[in-house]
Amino acid sequence: MNGISSKCAKLKMYDGEDDNSIIKKPLPLRAVSWSDNIEETDLDVPGTPRTPRTSTTKGHEKCMFHHDLELDHRPPTRESMIPEMSRSYKLLLSSLGEDPERQGLLKTPERAAKAMLFFTKGYDQSLDGCRGNGRRVPVAPPLYSYRHIPTVHAYVYTTTRIHGAVNIINDAIFDEDHDEMVVVKDIEMFSMCEHHLVPFYGKVSIGYLPCKKVLGLSKLARIVEIFSRRLQLQERLTKQIAIAVTKAVQPAGVAVVIEGVHMCMVMRGVQKINSKTVTSTMLGVFRDDPKTREEFLNLVHNK
Repeated sequence: MNGISSKCAKLKMYDGEDDNSIIKKPLPLRAVSWSDNIEETDLDVPGTPRTPRTSTTKGHEKCMFHHDLELDHRPPTRESMIPEMSRSYKLLLSSLGEDPERQGLLKTPERAAKAMLFFTKGYDQSLDGCRGNGRRVPVAPPLYSYRHIPTVHAYVYTTTRIHGAVNIINDAIFDEDHDEMVVVKDIEMFSMCEHHLVPFYGKVSIGYLPCKKVLGLSKLARIVEIFSRRLQLQERLTKQIAIAVTKAVQPAGVAVVIEGVHMCMVMRGVQKINSKTVTSTMLGVFRDDPKTREEFLNLVHNK
């Protein structure tokens, strides 16, 4: 058995897990700080990924929180969200001292609501037609005050089938005896910074080393689209794309590099218009074998 075949045989990541595993298995509970790195197992693919965070107060290490949206309260269709969002944008305009009834702004709240739904359409898309739903459950509050503290809630995630959603992965996985590197580079990406709600954009390069299965090339771009059209961090987006490809075809390794321009650094703050942010995630042989990683980076940077 050669080296690549051995790695294929040993690769068991995500094996034996079905879409209902989130429901059947209790969520892992562990104490971490906000500075800890996100583990690969913390990001459930498909569905809405989450980053568990727990209280580190002594005696309450098992209080778990998630950064993602609570989706149970959302209307059944995207169109039904527009009136409420429009009212919020109208209030924002008034708070800025503008007159939302003047001609130039009369339809701005509705336009802005529709634009934001488009910018975040990834929440209603997934790899297999399922979406992660959060429901709130009470947990013990931290003991840092003698005053009465309302019950703290945490999110427990299940999966729900999205009406009309298309499985974009399983119909594009092909059995192929190919064990050479596959690279798709310069995939254009647009996303929204979750810290300031302003755009960041750039290019994504993806490489993987197949293990008897290959993925339709256009599906790599679709994976980028699903995870970028959300409120995001570039670091998280990079890892989510890599894990999605891993789950789809179980390759010997996956590499993802994103080069992004963040408008929160261009339009505000330090206002550095020429700055770019580069993030990478290397899994499998791309992490373990320097030569494989070097080959990928050379292909990506070779114009």
